[in-house]
Amino acid sequence: MKIWIATLAALLLPEILFSQPQLKKQADQLADQLEAKLIEWRRDFHQYPELSNREFRTAEKVAVHLRSLGLEVRTGIAHTGVVGVLKGGKPGPIIGLRADMDALPVVERVDLPFKSLAKSTYNGEEVGVMHACGHDTHVAIMMAVAEILTAMKNDLAGTVVFVFQPAEEGPPEGEEGGAPLMIKEGVLDHPKIEAMFGLHINSQTEVGKIGYRSGGIMAASDWFYVTVHGKQSHGSQPWSGVDPIVVSAEIIQGLQTIVSRQMDLTEQPAVVTVGKITSGVRANIIPELAEMVGTIRTLDTAMQRLIHHKIKLTAEKIAESAGARAEVRIENKTPITFNDPALTTRMLPSLREAAGVEKVVEIKARTGAEDFGFFAQKVPSLYFFLGGMPIGQKKEDAAAHHTPDFYIDESGLKLGVRAFCYLVLDYFGKK
Repeated sequence: MKIWIATLAALLLPEILFSQPQLKKQADQLADQLEAKLIEWRRDFHQYPELSNREFRTAEKVAVHLRSLGLEVRTGIAHTGVVGVLKGGKPGPIIGLRADMDALPVVERVDLPFKSLAKSTYNGEEVGVMHACGHDTHVAIMMAVAEILTAMKNDLAGTVVFVFQPAEEGPPEGEEGGAPLMIKEGVLDHPKIEAMFGLHINSQTEVGKIGYRSGGIMAASDWFYVTVHGKQSHGSQPWSGVDPIVVSAEIIQGLQTIVSRQMDLTEQPAVVTVGKITSGVRANIIPELAEMVGTIRTLDTAMQRLIHHKIKLTAEKIAESAGARAEVRIENKTPITFNDPALTTRMLPSLREAAGVEKVVEIKARTGAEDFGFFAQKVPSLYFFLGGMPIGQKKEDAAAHHTPDFYIDESGLKLGVRAFCYLVLDYFGKK
C-alpha cells in the first residue's frame, strides 16, 4: 500500500508543479484582456471621488461588480465597506485582500479629461474632493483581481476575501470608521482570515517597480493636543497677563528637540509635527488660551512611549516656567504597519516573479501611516508599494501624495493585478 501511495504521489507531483505556472499564465492573459476595463474603472472613481465614510457611489459600483461575478457579497460594513467572498473549487486556506476607497479634501490641479470637480463637506466646511492618494487605483485593481480569480475559481485551493475598506484616511470627527470598525464588525472572522495582503500605489516610485520591507514598513501615527492656559490682557500691556501664544511658540521649539536631541535616531526614525495652532480674536488682545494639534510618527513601540512622555513633560514644564499651564492629550490613531517576517520571506518570490527580480526593491521604512496596520495586528500580513511614476521622471519632480498635483501613470496598474494574483496562487499552492 505504501509503495502504491508513493507511486501515485510521484505521478501527481509533476502535474501539481505544472499547474502553478499554467494558472499564472492564465492570470496574465486575463489581466491583459482586462486592462482597458481596469483603467476605465479607475478613471470613473477618480472623476467621482468620495470622502471617508461617504463612499456610497463607490461602494455601490463595487458591490454590483462583485455580485455580477457570483460572489457572496456583504455591504454596509463600517458604514460603506464592501466584502466579497470567493470560495475556490478546492479546500484550502482563507486569505484577505484589501483595497481602500476614500478620497481627500483636496482640490485637483492636474488637467485630466477625468479630473475631479467634486465638492463635499468636511468637518463643517465646503471642500473640493480628489483621489490625491491613489485609492481609486486600489479599488480598480482589486475589482480586476476579483474578476480574474473568479474566472479561475475551480482551480483555486482556498477562499479569497476581498475587503473594500472605507475611511482609511480617518473618519470625520465624531464618527468611527476604517479598518478598526471593519475588524470590530467581524470582517476578519466571517470567514476566519488567516493572512492579509495589501498594496499602495506610489507616485514617486517608477512604474514597473515594487517596494517591500520586512517588519515595520509604515509608522504608527498618534495625535497630540496641547491647550495652553495663560492670562488675558491688553495687547499694549503684556506684563499684566501671561501670553499663551508666546508660550506655545516656545513649546513648539521644545518639541522639536525631542526627536533631534533626545531620541537615538540610529535605531529608528521619528517625527513630531505641529500641524495646527489656534488662538486669539483681535490684534490688540492677548488671549487666555492657545491650542495646538500635531502628529507623532514612530516605528518602535518603546520609542513611541518615550516620545509621548517627553511631549507631556516638555509642554507642561515650559508652560510652568512662564507662569502658564499646559494640558496635554495624546490619542493613539494608527499602529505600525508591520509586515510579518515569515510571511514576507515566503511571498517575496511571488512579487519577484510578478515584476522581475531586479524590479522588486527593499525600501526603508516610511514615516507615513496606514490603517492597514490594524489588520496586521490581528493576522500575519504583507503590505507593499506599487510604482505609479512615469518611467524616466525624477522622483523629486513627481508630486507627493495628498497634494493637488498628485498624478499616477495608469500603465503601472496591471502589475498590481499580477502581484495580487500571484500572491493568492502561490499562497494556496504552497500551503
